[in-house]
Amino acid sequence: MDLLAAPPQYVEGLDGVRIATTVAGEGPALLLLHGYPEMRGMWRRVAPALAERFTIVATDLRGYGESDAPAGELYSKREMAADQLAVMAALGFENFFVAGHDRGARVAHRMALDAPERVCAVAVIDIVPTLHMFDNVDRAMATSYFHWFFLTVPGGLPADLIRADPQRWLRSRFDGRCTTRDPLDPETFARYLECFRREGVIEATCADYRAAATIDLEHDRADARAGRMLAMPLLALWGSDSYVGRSFDVVDVWRAYARDVAGRAIGADHYVPEEAPDETAQALVDFFTGVPGGKA
Repeated sequence: MDLLAAPPQYVEGLDGVRIATTVAGEGPALLLLHGYPEMRGMWRRVAPALAERFTIVATDLRGYGESDAPAGELYSKREMAADQLAVMAALGFENFFVAGHDRGARVAHRMALDAPERVCAVAVIDIVPTLHMFDNVDRAMATSYFHWFFLTVPGGLPADLIRADPQRWLRSRFDGRCTTRDPLDPETFARYLECFRREGVIEATCADYRAAATIDLEHDRADARAGRMLAMPLLALWGSDSYVGRSFDVVDVWRAYARDVAGRAIGADHYVPEEAPDETAQALVDFFTGVPGGKA
């Protein structure tokens, strides 16, 4: 299983958007969703252990990696989650587990809210909910997560500036956000950069962040007003040295959004699956095998 180099299987998501997909292993289905500015290859060190217990479905989110990157404001987490629901249905998985890191965790959260009958359990890595983040902005958050605000500027300015030196921008997303080691060998970084430079990807990823600050918040606030919470088991993992780990009581925050929450820190900064793959894989195996239907 080579999540970095193997040609993907393309599966149709919402409205014909093609989602790059790699499937491996056997057992209960586990969907793996990556973060910014990465692609499904970020799970390369975790997936082999998971594939011993589960059927792994690793995908590139719309607008990322090798998936289609349609132009326009088509990047609400609801739309991105609908892609993944369509992929899993097309592969024959009506019910499944999902684990997401960073942006992928936000898509997983929305998917579990919108399709609780299909998502049996969810693991989110190094995030607290988007609504909570925006409702608790301070100087530390704005400094650590400045790209949350920069990428939302309309009119194409962020994309134009990033395209002037995409390698420097991509490198900046990892420098200073890894504590145990640099998780990116040159081959991995080159692969991420190759995907990031694809036509439409930089613009699409900016649209993803614009959606997070606009339509996604509308959806989240509507859920909050209606009292909608996740009922399926949720595991929150976070880097002990990450901004999230340093700034929030992560489990306590998630208990305002989900009824059945467990969680713990892992010795890492933000890129937990790449910095601490063995510990991440074990935490996910322990969690999902403990959920009904989690054992083959």
